[in-house]
Amino acid sequence: MLTGVTILVVDDEDIVCRSCKAILTDEGCDVAVVHSATAALREMSTRDFDVVITDLKMPGMDGIGLLTRIREKCPATAVIVMTGYSTVRSAVEAIKRGAAEYVEKPFTPDELTATVAKALEAGGQKTEHLHFRQRLEERYRFGDIIGGSKQMREVYELVEKVGPADSTVLIYGESGTGKELVAKAIHANSLRRDKQFISVDCTALTESLLESELFGHVKGSFTGAIVSKPGLFEIASGGTFFLDEIGNVSLPTQGKLLRVLQEREFKPVGGTEIKKTDIRLITATNKNLEAMIADGTFREELYYRLNVLPIFLPTLKERKEDIPALVHHFLEKYGRRVNGKTPAVSPEAVDLLIRYEWPGNVRELENIVERMVVMADGSTIEPQHLPVAIQRRRLGGRMVIPRTNQELKQARKHLRREAVKELERAFVADALERNDGNIAQAARDVGMQRPNFHALMRKYKLAQE
Repeated sequence: MLTGVTILVVDDEDIVCRSCKAILTDEGCDVAVVHSATAALREMSTRDFDVVITDLKMPGMDGIGLLTRIREKCPATAVIVMTGYSTVRSAVEAIKRGAAEYVEKPFTPDELTATVAKALEAGGQKTEHLHFRQRLEERYRFGDIIGGSKQMREVYELVEKVGPADSTVLIYGESGTGKELVAKAIHANSLRRDKQFISVDCTALTESLLESELFGHVKGSFTGAIVSKPGLFEIASGGTFFLDEIGNVSLPTQGKLLRVLQEREFKPVGGTEIKKTDIRLITATNKNLEAMIADGTFREELYYRLNVLPIFLPTLKERKEDIPALVHHFLEKYGRRVNGKTPAVSPEAVDLLIRYEWPGNVRELENIVERMVVMADGSTIEPQHLPVAIQRRRLGGRMVIPRTNQELKQARKHLRREAVKELERAFVADALERNDGNIAQAARDVGMQRPNFHALMRKYKLAQE
């Protein structure tokens, strides 16, 4: 949904205006329509719009003229041009002049809404308008989870359904996909929301330490147990207990967990007293538990106890449309920590981030954004601030087809210049990365004199003077 987005539709054909209004109103937009560019400018003088959708061919001032006026007076407003087959070349010209997107007539409702969403995302990368950022947050956020993709909306729906159920939940997802955030969201939507949420990473502790943490221990039960200690199952009673990476738990400990789920009771390590607990257990794994059952490393009966309500988290690669919103969120988070302000990020840098495969998922993206904030030192984040592995996945802009032989020659020169720049930038950045930022060592490594190597660094802003 595009709830709350304000849109102005400009077209001299009333049927087009009425069609756009019906489609976008169903998506939750606030839509106004006018039939000329002059009327559009008059309407925009009385209120702000997030998006203007305009036809190119209109009596009087055409769509290009209107676009130019909007860029001068309302640079934060995204402009989408509507075009027929015969005016696609004019749409390309509109893109060159600053239009966010174009859509070809006739278009389907899905095509129109998708184009508006893309224009809003592009606008979010270029403007610091507070009211738009707030709407972006509403559209792309669920608790502390960021993402408005279809896959994430399905996760949100599941969280809302399973939250009040109080049954056990098993979250499947690769490392870095945000399994603990989902567990916290389930707790926040449960009847236990006012009680404790306790989390334990099963990979961070040895078998003996994990059992001591979970079940507690009595004094003298093992070397170093100088006092008795209550376990987290006892402390968390009444609340939610999250066990991350349950696939790393040993078979003996799995047996004890099964008893907790079946009987709601346990014994501390080295103790004889049976203790009761009332917890809602949520577990998570990045492993194939069914395969582990087949090879005898995971208890089948425990699996069925845990897998009552399964939730599958998508990888970041599977929901790349969420990357701009995630980048904005992390820029705000680390910008406040580093220098108290949120840096801007260029569309070219965002394009590169979207193209990357993200083997480490959202956690990797967060770490890279933190690095970008530090490296950019308060300025706009550009492609050269990204790791070399991401820079290599350079995404070209829209191709404008030359119309004359002279334009073709100019385009060839431009492409050659840009290719050389990209090669030089990657060459220097890779040398620095191989040599841990040591300029003298990097220059020797590539066979250049240090002043020449340093000149290339300055050219591409890869290091401070």
